Amino acid sequence: MSKVVVFDYGAGNLRSVLNTLGAIGAQYELVDDAAGLESAEKIILPGVGHFGQMVRTLDAMRVRKPLLNRITAGVPFLGICLGLQALFEESEEAPELQGLGLFAGKVKRFPNDARVPHMGWNELEVKAGSKLLRNLPERPYLYFAHSYYVPAHQHAAATCIYSEPFTAVLEYENVYGVQFHPEKSGALGLQIVKNFVDL
Repeated sequence: MSKVVVFDYGAGNLRSVLNTLGAIGAQYELVDDAAGLESAEKIILPGVGHFGQMVRTLDAMRVRKPLLNRITAGVPFLGICLGLQALFEESEEAPELQGLGLFAGKVKRFPNDARVPHMGWNELEVKAGSKLLRNLPERPYLYFAHSYYVPAHQHAAATCIYSEPFTAVLEYENVYGVQFHPEKSGALGLQIVKNFVDL
């Protein structure tokens, strides 16, 4: 089992993510600088909060380039919630700031007629061949808590409908992202994190 590095920039769900890794017996290390990323065999970027605050914090910690370098070098990466959204160029939550830009496109806010934030359990529509969703039911229910979303994307391994379809799981080469919170999704969430650790 390879060493998983969890990047700590102050995300609110950090402790829950660490507890999940502990529950599946994964070896992990909490890091908060570029040097810590260098030794990573897998990287998890948790995320709760505001897109702008996250991007500003990553830049203040001077880890934008080191993080991108490790991802483009092929290190498996998992972004959770805001950690998925950060992979895109920009977000309506902080239009003045640039995301990590690994994928083209803009993170959007749910329309005004939807109840925001989208909170609670919702069903995924899974595409065949997803690595993160191996050994899960055909239409799993997972726990969401978000006001912004990645529109349905060409690399979506699963979508969810809340007012409109959006990307619930993204998989492309070594890059993975989930909009829901596996650390709050019970046994299915544990299985998803285990699937990432076992890649």
